[in-house]
Amino acid sequence: MPADPSLRLFAQRATRTSSGSILILLAISGLAILGLVFLAAIWAGRESDAAALDRQRKLVNGRLMDQVQRVSQDIQLMGAGYGSLLMADSTMASGKSEGAGATSAATFGKIATTVFGYNAAFLVTPAGELALQSDPETSRRFKWVRPLLQPMIQDLEARQQGAPHGPNSDPEPSRVELMRLEGRPSVAGVVSVTGSSKDAAPDGNHANRLYLVAFRFLDGITLDMLSREQGLAGARYARTADQEQDEVAFEIEATASREPIGFIIWKPDLPGSRVIGRLVPVLSVAGLFIAGLFFALMGRLRGSLRELSASEHHARHLSLHDVLTGLPNRALFAARFEQCLAAMRSPGKRAVLALVDLDKFKEVNDIHGHAAGDELLRGVVERMNGLIGAGDTLARLGGDEFALLLPDARAGDDRHILLCNAIIEALGKPFQLHGGDVVVRIGCSVGIAAFQDAAQATSEILRRADVALYEAKTKGRGRLIEYDPSLDHRVEARENLKNDLRLVLENHANPPGGADNLRPDHPGHLEVFFQGVHRADARGRLSGAEVLVRWRHPAHGLLSPDRFIPIAEEAGMIDQLGEWVLRSAARTAASWPADMSVAVNVSPSQIRHRDFDRQVLSILAETGLPPSRLELELTEAALFNIDENAQGTLGRLRSHGIRIALDDFGTGFSSLSHLIQFNIDRIKIDRSFVRLLGTQAEGAAIVSAILGLSRTLGKATTAEGVETEGQRDFLVAAGCNDLQGFLFSRPVPLADFLSSLRSAQVMRPQAAAASSPRD
Repeated sequence: MPADPSLRLFAQRATRTSSGSILILLAISGLAILGLVFLAAIWAGRESDAAALDRQRKLVNGRLMDQVQRVSQDIQLMGAGYGSLLMADSTMASGKSEGAGATSAATFGKIATTVFGYNAAFLVTPAGELALQSDPETSRRFKWVRPLLQPMIQDLEARQQGAPHGPNSDPEPSRVELMRLEGRPSVAGVVSVTGSSKDAAPDGNHANRLYLVAFRFLDGITLDMLSREQGLAGARYARTADQEQDEVAFEIEATASREPIGFIIWKPDLPGSRVIGRLVPVLSVAGLFIAGLFFALMGRLRGSLRELSASEHHARHLSLHDVLTGLPNRALFAARFEQCLAAMRSPGKRAVLALVDLDKFKEVNDIHGHAAGDELLRGVVERMNGLIGAGDTLARLGGDEFALLLPDARAGDDRHILLCNAIIEALGKPFQLHGGDVVVRIGCSVGIAAFQDAAQATSEILRRADVALYEAKTKGRGRLIEYDPSLDHRVEARENLKNDLRLVLENHANPPGGADNLRPDHPGHLEVFFQGVHRADARGRLSGAEVLVRWRHPAHGLLSPDRFIPIAEEAGMIDQLGEWVLRSAARTAASWPADMSVAVNVSPSQIRHRDFDRQVLSILAETGLPPSRLELELTEAALFNIDENAQGTLGRLRSHGIRIALDDFGTGFSSLSHLIQFNIDRIKIDRSFVRLLGTQAEGAAIVSAILGLSRTLGKATTAEGVETEGQRDFLVAAGCNDLQGFLFSRPVPLADFLSSLRSAQVMRPQAAAASSPRD
């Protein structure tokens, strides 16, 4: 049977995994098809663009070659024309025809540059000098381009001289090259121009051979014509390849050196990009539509699986983790505890379990609400998580109790002690709640149980840690206790005492006789003791009494409150105990003289009870004690943690005449605002300050300051713990109202107090008679 849930879980996982795999394959297939369509369109467009760009480059290169070829043809025609002019000029008389020949040649040069569209034309000698007189501008221009054109002239001259002579010889008539002239890309041509044949030299060379040099720029009219003919959008010339992202550059190379002389840049016509630009929106819409349909179908199929998976994951998480803090809960902690015990079968393994219980968490919850309590728990967990190691387990067992499992604690290693002390220190620092509007201090108690025997039961280890935690809280909280076998006896005795106290409060009956008459199995009974309060004057007469509870136990004898009050608070019996003490005190004090009051201590839990004021008034009505003779004593800690409801309760009690006293003033959360906010009637000076009188100067200063403050605020004062006459004299002189302490009387049972009360009543008439004037 235990395997069935695992098999079901495995089957569910297998089904979910199989369905998920099919959906993933379908999704990948659909996306792959759409992706292939897009890739095919992009590839076809790019191939078309590449072909178009290559075609445009070839057309540009062809047009450049055409320019070279045209220049070659044009320059040969111009060379022939120049030759004809020179031959015609040679037949004329030299004396009267030289000027005319030069003028004809110059005129032909202008016609050549104008008609044939060249930027410049020069007639030069083989040595590279101008053959005709020219204007200064032409001479200067030729001077700049001569170094670049001279190699062409020399090369053509060398070819002319080296060519065989005869009727069938045909030396190269011209030379055309691409080069950069005047900083611009140009096509330049050189052709030999020869005059009359009868002037030839004996070796066959022409002595009067000249050369016609002409060049045309490619970046002006020629580039515009090229752009119009080839459809080059925005064609321009640049010395460097500075094209934009959407432009293309064609490099023009020099014919002789093959070095770049410039770049033709234009925006290419890319038909593929145009097609892609038109197809992409259509394909995108179609793809989105197809994808939408596909994922809609898949979504319906996955819906149930996703919900099932999410609910299963959430359920598993909730079953193993605390909802509020996210920590492992009892179930997950128990599983990890079992894993830890299983791992301890190997020798040398040792582990530690620590139980952490928050101090004063219930007060924060009661005063500031559950929202503040939840925020506080999250803050506590954040601080503890910052201290524990990666292999440790921190779990919330419930409420304000946490468990910390340290699986790797070596023998003799005190890391767990240091860690727990660090946790106590961290949780003892203030917590800011509600965005800093509320600041609280709580602290924690820690119980530790180390174990290294895998045979030990989990419940036994938890019990030991709980016993150590119980002892830590008993000894004052805010500390850690490591388990020791001797703690079991103390816990057992404390549990027995708790059970006995519960029986005592349930019985509400005091057996007749003293402790000697109690049966051994009887839990005993509670008694009220009284300690007198005396006027701070010369006579020191009795003005009232403070009620103190005692427990006569058949085994432990007479127990003081510090032995069982903490047990009552822990077990939730303090309200029941406080009600019993108040009723017993009121019933007894009802028969006292009318000028005597009774003071009863009230716990913070009683004050926070919603019906506390009605309960007190009901007891007064039942016993017949006037409200003006009842004084309720509260500690400063109780006032510090009071809420608005409790404050209203105190106000209603005061409105009926009941007085409120602030006990142990100056030793707790001292706040002068409490004296005004809660309309305190009496301040009780703590015995720790009274004890300093006569021994330390600070004691007198503190007591005097308290008395001065009380007089200023109009509050009555009572000094506790008066044990010497010196203390009494100082307090009387300082203006204290009432005194209480062993100097006058110790807390005594009711019978003894009534006896002292009767003696005081007898002494009063005598004192009055002694003080009356004689006739």
